[in-house]
Amino acid sequence: MAKELKELTSKDANYAQWYQDLVIKAGLAENSAVRGCMVIKPYGYAIWERMQRILDDKFKETGHENAYFPLLIPKSFLSREADHVEGFAKECAVVTHYRLKNAPDGSGVVVDPAARLEEELIIRPTSETIIWNTYKNWIQSYRDLPILVNQWANVMRWEMRTRLFLRTAEFLWQEGHTAHATREEAEEEAIKMQGVYADFAENYMAVPVIRGVKTASERFAGAVETYTIEAMMQDGKALQAGTSHFLGQNFGRAFDVTFIDRNGKTDYAWASSWGVSTRLVGALIMAHSDNNGLVLPPHLAPVQVVIIPIYRSAEQLAAISEKVDRIAARLRELGVRVKFDSDDTKKPGWKFAEYELKGVPVRLAMGGRDLENDTVEIMRRDTLEKETRPCAGLEEYVRDLLEEIQSGIFRKALDHRARRTVRVDTYDEFKERIEEGLFIMAHWDGTPETEERVKNETKATIRCIPLDTADAEPGRCMVTGRPSARRVLFARAY
Repeated sequence: MAKELKELTSKDANYAQWYQDLVIKAGLAENSAVRGCMVIKPYGYAIWERMQRILDDKFKETGHENAYFPLLIPKSFLSREADHVEGFAKECAVVTHYRLKNAPDGSGVVVDPAARLEEELIIRPTSETIIWNTYKNWIQSYRDLPILVNQWANVMRWEMRTRLFLRTAEFLWQEGHTAHATREEAEEEAIKMQGVYADFAENYMAVPVIRGVKTASERFAGAVETYTIEAMMQDGKALQAGTSHFLGQNFGRAFDVTFIDRNGKTDYAWASSWGVSTRLVGALIMAHSDNNGLVLPPHLAPVQVVIIPIYRSAEQLAAISEKVDRIAARLRELGVRVKFDSDDTKKPGWKFAEYELKGVPVRLAMGGRDLENDTVEIMRRDTLEKETRPCAGLEEYVRDLLEEIQSGIFRKALDHRARRTVRVDTYDEFKERIEEGLFIMAHWDGTPETEERVKNETKATIRCIPLDTADAEPGRCMVTGRPSARRVLFARAY
C-alpha cells in the first residue's frame, strides 16, 4: 500500500491523472469490458449507498414515493417532444433486434436478421417520455394531482469521452417526475428540489454550491427552466452537481395528459423533473481529496472511525481487543460507524496507509503503552494531526470531532471558492484570467450569440444566472458593451 501511495500522481502536477489514480487505487471503481462503462467496486458503492439513503429519506420527507419504469423506450416516444429528442438524439443507444442465433460457420452467435423489432427501442437516456405516457392513464381529474414520483435507476448516454464517475456511458441516478394542476405548483416543486440538492451538497458532501438558473442554451432538453447547483472543484473548474427542471406543459401536451380542473375545464398537466447521479461521488473526490488519498466528510464516509491495534503477542492483542470492543460498542451507541481492524495478515503501517488512502475521517490506534496508560492515539484525516487522549470520555470526544471535521472540510472548500472567485469587467481580462482556473462573475448581454462566442473562444460557459441578488447590479456586457441586468457565473467545467 505504501508503494501504491508513492505512485499516486500529485494533483498539482496533473490533476486529471491524480483523480484517475485515486479512483482506482482507493478501490472505488474501474473501467469495464464495455466501452465507456464502469464497475463500481464495493467501497465506491458504499459511498453511493450512503448518498442514496440520505437523499431517499429527504425525498420521502417532501412527499415523494418511489416507483420504477421500463429501461426500454419506444423510439416514437422521443419524437413527440421536439426539443427533447434533439437534445438526446446523438446520445441514444438503440435496440433493433430481440434474438441471437448460432453462426452458420460455428464461430459463435450472430444477430438473427429475422428477429428485427417492428419499432426500435431506446435504452433510456432519461425517462420523461415513458413516464408521461404512463401518467396519461393515471390522471383524469385534479383530484389525481399532484403525482410526486421518484425512481432510482440506471441510464445510458453514449458518451465519446468518459471519466470514471464524472462522465460514463452508463451511470446510476435518481430521477423525480412530478405532475401538477397548476404552473405555480410545478415551479415551486422544481425550486424546492433544487433546495433539497443544495442542502445535501453542503451539509452532507461538505461542498458549497451556487444556486442558479441555466441560460436557454444550457437548459435540459424540453425544459422551460432549469435550476442548477454549481460546485467548484479544487482545480477551479465547475461541476454541475444537480439539476431540477420546470417542464411547463410540454410533456403534458406531447402525451395528451389532460385533467378536469376545479372549474370543470380541461387542461394539460404541468410537470417537473429533477435528478442527481453517481457524478456526486466524483464531486466528493475532487472537492476535498489530497495527495495522500481520499478525504471523506464524516456524514458520507462508509466507515467514520477505524481502530487499529498495535501488539507484540496474542495475549496483548486479546487485552487490547477487550478494551477496544467496549470503545467500539459505545461509539456505535452514539451512532458512529466504526470498524475494528484486528486482521493479523497486515502490519499496522500498511493499515495506516490504507485507511488514509480510503479517507476514513478518524483513526484510533492502541498499543501496549496505551493499554498501560489507558490512552489512545487519534489521527484526523482532514488535517493529518495526531494526539493522544485518555480513554475516559473518548467516545463523546470522537463523536464531536467528527462534526468538527465535517464543518472544517466545508469551510476549507468555501474558502477555496472565495479565493478563486473574481469579478471581471473587460473581455481581455476575462480571457486572461479564465486560464487561472476561476469562477468569474461578469456581465453578459443575454444573447445566445455572445454566449456562444465566449464558449468557442475561451472554452468557458455560463454555469448559471445566480439566484443570489448580490451581483444583480446593472452594467455593460464585457464582450459587446450592451446593457446587462446583472453579472452571471462563467467557468470552465467538467
